[in-house]
Amino acid sequence: MVQLLEYNTLFLFLLVVLPLVILLLKRYYLLKSNKLNLPPSPPKLPIIGNLHQLGTLPHRSLRALSDKYGTLMLLRLGSSSTIVVSSAEMARELVKTHDIVLSNLPKTTAANIFFNGCRDVAFSTYGEYWRHVKKICVVQLLSTKRVQSFQFVREEEVENLINKIRLSCFDGGIVDLTTMLLAVSNNVVSHCVIGRKAEEENGPGKFGELTRTAMVLLTDFCFGDLFPCLRWLDVVTGLIGRINATSKAMDSLFDQVIDEHKTSKSDKKDFVHILHQLQKDGMLEIDLTQNDIKAILLDMFVGGTDTASTTLEWAMAELVNHPNIMKKAQEEVRSSVAKNKFKIDMSVMDDEMPYLKCVIKETLRLHAPAPLLVPRETSTTMKLGGYDIPGKTEVLVNAWAIQRDPKLWDRPEEFIPERYVNNPVDYKGLDFHLIPFGAGRSGCPGISFAVATVEYTLANILYWFDCKLPGGGAIDHEKLDMTEVNGLTVPKKFPLRLVPALYSP
Repeated sequence: MVQLLEYNTLFLFLLVVLPLVILLLKRYYLLKSNKLNLPPSPPKLPIIGNLHQLGTLPHRSLRALSDKYGTLMLLRLGSSSTIVVSSAEMARELVKTHDIVLSNLPKTTAANIFFNGCRDVAFSTYGEYWRHVKKICVVQLLSTKRVQSFQFVREEEVENLINKIRLSCFDGGIVDLTTMLLAVSNNVVSHCVIGRKAEEENGPGKFGELTRTAMVLLTDFCFGDLFPCLRWLDVVTGLIGRINATSKAMDSLFDQVIDEHKTSKSDKKDFVHILHQLQKDGMLEIDLTQNDIKAILLDMFVGGTDTASTTLEWAMAELVNHPNIMKKAQEEVRSSVAKNKFKIDMSVMDDEMPYLKCVIKETLRLHAPAPLLVPRETSTTMKLGGYDIPGKTEVLVNAWAIQRDPKLWDRPEEFIPERYVNNPVDYKGLDFHLIPFGAGRSGCPGISFAVATVEYTLANILYWFDCKLPGGGAIDHEKLDMTEVNGLTVPKKFPLRLVPALYSP
């Protein structure tokens, strides 16, 4: 009887008291949030909040919203709060004042699985581990000295690209430059990181295909990330199954590569070899497990592949649409090559190809590879632009909007490389009106690595080929479709297909 009474009391508590407590707690936090001076926000729908306003190209939709509600704007995306920054002034304040508060990325379901509990550089929590692994990556793979040492890889892969395009010139064939540029970028990263090409493996388990699948899954819609109570739907839709299958396949290949390097007597200086040697010699400040190493390796693929190939694709598309600019860039490159024993010399690029560098800067301004940069998350409440930003709020910086801001740029929608002539503005995170790679702690550490691939590949294509659109149309009479498609980066919606003609010096 006593036991029955205890059960009844517990049941009554669960039925009446517990919901009442939850209701009171919700009311308390609602009143508390109402006391905060929050940024302006567009009207929200129940449950989904502002999700319906993101559209298929969020960077464009968010700029339209910021034009109406301000360059610092609060959105509710499912159950999470998101701040959108769309001005250089606010971006500068974020980095200069709140860089440490914004050191962490929101940990998504896909990232947690792919990066073995977020043990990579990008998603790991700010602290000792993060500092050590970032230092390893920056010094051992992404430093200027290391980037220069990998020039032989770029030369080999770009030579293969040029030979493939050259073959199509003899029959007037059309080349899918989008696919070719992605292969070059993927192979350069793969060769530098694991010592083999992404395309070397045959069948569905090859690195190139797996990394591309992983990049798609990292951006797929996930119920659990926006509505934690609906996490089970990600199992029903098959998303979790696809992520787990891809992650397992990548783990297996990375395990194979790491084990091969442990027994190999080769003197190849790829990233896995360097890590293994440092660990063997006791030169690392922390002990890295095999899972840690695999997470860091995947970071290199995800961060390094699409960035370079997307930039190259947009650069060539803009040049085809602006034949006078293409001609000017070609003349500069061909003049430099003629002076340097008919080879493209990276060491003289600053002096002899300044206009090519202007073309790349303007491409990065109009077509930032990741228009909303990498999302960050506040670790505590902070003040920004006079507003209160609560802890655990996601922060998005709309670099695309900032880099097309008419208050900062003359004729911002036009492709004008000349705007950088005798202009010291750069994309390395110091000039906040041009931040395609971010800035501060959230800035991309692989800028030099990616840009070296872009510069060398673009210079070679411009030297060796004159391109026109399929169908015999003259490039000055037709324009390419420049529609974007959203993903981990934002490439052209339609592949870049051109007819190349071989240049004869």
